[in-house]
Amino acid sequence: MAKMTVIYKTPKDKEFFEQHYFDVHIPLAKQLPGLIKYEINDGTIISLTGHSEPYRIANLYFDSLEAMMNAFRSEIGQKCAVDRKILASNEDVQIYLYDTMDT
Repeated sequence: MAKMTVIYKTPKDKEFFEQHYFDVHIPLAKQLPGLIKYEINDGTIISLTGHSEPYRIANLYFDSLEAMMNAFRSEIGQKCAVDRKILASNEDVQIYLYDTMDT
């Protein structure tokens, strides 16, 4: 399985972020071809390493990195990429793509 983790820093306008994220971005992202699961944090994020800016964390799951890359090359994927920039600049978000394994 492959996973995308998106970590948004605390936005300047939390009300706008929340409204746009829940009303526009999530419904758009849920249309990604091959998306298995989309989850976000519920409530406060506690950092044990002193990071104070994480505001929202999202995890998106796909069968493979190839499936994920194909999803983001699709028309919906391109729309998601453009829409994400409405929510946060590249300096205000971290995005990680990786394979997972059970241990």
